[in-house]
Amino acid sequence: MRRRNRSRKLAKKPVQKFGKLGLVGGETLLGHELTEVFKRSSEKSEIVIQRYAASGEGNFAEEDGEAVYREPLDQQALETQQAVLLAGNVEGAERAYQLIKARRNQHLPSPVLIDCTGALDSKPETRICAPLLDEVSLSDAWLLVLAHPAATSLALVLSQLASQLAVTRAVASIFEPASERGRRGISELQQQTLGLLSFKTLEKAVFDAQLSFNLLPAYGEEAPLQLETIEQRIETHLATLLGRAASKAVLPMPSIRLIQVPVFHGYSMSFWVEFAENVSVERVRAALVSAQIEIRAAGEEVPTNVEIAAQSGIQAGDIRVDRNNPRAVWIWLVVDNLRWIADSTEELLLALEATP
Repeated sequence: MRRRNRSRKLAKKPVQKFGKLGLVGGETLLGHELTEVFKRSSEKSEIVIQRYAASGEGNFAEEDGEAVYREPLDQQALETQQAVLLAGNVEGAERAYQLIKARRNQHLPSPVLIDCTGALDSKPETRICAPLLDEVSLSDAWLLVLAHPAATSLALVLSQLASQLAVTRAVASIFEPASERGRRGISELQQQTLGLLSFKTLEKAVFDAQLSFNLLPAYGEEAPLQLETIEQRIETHLATLLGRAASKAVLPMPSIRLIQVPVFHGYSMSFWVEFAENVSVERVRAALVSAQIEIRAAGEEVPTNVEIAAQSGIQAGDIRVDRNNPRAVWIWLVVDNLRWIADSTEELLLALEATP
């Protein structure tokens, strides 16, 4: 389901300072992606990853085909870890937060807590960060929440455009992959597809609605997490990122709409941007040029969520001037949600390494 393509990625220094990391949710899709990215760093440094269950509690699991017991995340484990990464569930995130907060209240050495899921973004100590978008100044922060990949992608594209063109309005339709709901989301989409083809009852524990061969503007009432909640989180993170953008240009807050689509991996986004004057596709392409954005020229294949799997950065293509508005363009964007978060985490650790 998830193709492993050659990753387009800038060369980076290996992470040196963070010799031992805790990873809550090592068995999740995101936890696996984080492990893959840090394996590359560990080849050139002495980084060690201690994996915990998604809940942070001790349990038995399978690793490399063998049964293993994962120790619980506790105060003793935190004594030797420089950072704890959250890639599990809400319970695991809350457990890590309370343990580290207790250590800080006792003025004990404490690891940095990096939330890769957004489960803790409402905590008072939270610092929303997007290391692939802007510089990270984190000398006084200990709870770092990575901004949502869709929010960071839109903020990056909008900042690039505004650096050369005056932007007046923007609207984005964001298409959510099932992998954002973890292995359960992917499994439910797969089972629904098989059920429909064999005329069986559909599983609806995650989405509480038929997702297979369908588009969902909202989940069912009994879904454990509502699509509107995710949309609001993207909007909040996007507003935060645009509000502190380094660019002196005015960055308007885009109107966004989140739609759940029946795909396994990768965000797709249809981005409509209006400028103060008539624009051409060539000017828009020139403004988008950056290390994090790969631009597909006319005649090249349009980027897709399948192609972006396991790739770093954003792919932009099918750029066209709005037929009804010569001051506006449509831009098609895709980004691998899991790889984006993993790359952001690695970049964040490099920033923390450089912090005195």
